[in-house]
Amino acid sequence: MPEQPWRNPRPAPELNEIRSRVPASQMIPAWLRAWWPALVWACIIFSLSTDAFSAEHTSRIIVPLLHWLFPHSAPDQIETYHHYIRKTAHFSEYFIFYLLLFRGVRNDRKGWRWTWGLAALAIAAGYSALDEIHQAFVISRTASPWDSLLDSVGAFVASIVVFLWYFLRRNRTNS
Repeated sequence: MPEQPWRNPRPAPELNEIRSRVPASQMIPAWLRAWWPALVWACIIFSLSTDAFSAEHTSRIIVPLLHWLFPHSAPDQIETYHHYIRKTAHFSEYFIFYLLLFRGVRNDRKGWRWTWGLAALAIAAGYSALDEIHQAFVISRTASPWDSLLDSVGAFVASIVVFLWYFLRRNRTNS
């Protein structure tokens, strides 16, 4: 009987051969590539709401630094600075969180959609509320709806910045 090459299947490729054909970026699922920064940042936010980052513990680092920067400031003034630094951290961490959430919601798609922005904002606000509930169970922390509101304002300002960036970018390419 003559040899029939179509009946002799090609042997299974070696693992290295498969890896050389598939780019590393495609080996990781698209949703994970889009969402991993937001997931890591959510873990960082969660760790920041533990006892290790309470006002008592951060004052050990920030207050001496403030005394060094402002040597003639009164102790109550230094405490006020410390308070505002901590509140700025609330705003900033959720500003960044929104940017990462928007990246995740948008995934590989281009441009801006209101639904993407609102979804990222809702996730940030919801996580902020959960973060404050978590702080209610930490002895050295206090849960405050005002902190949650400040977190949400940080995310909202980030949403405005992202919208303006896409809007101005779109108008620049159209003109």
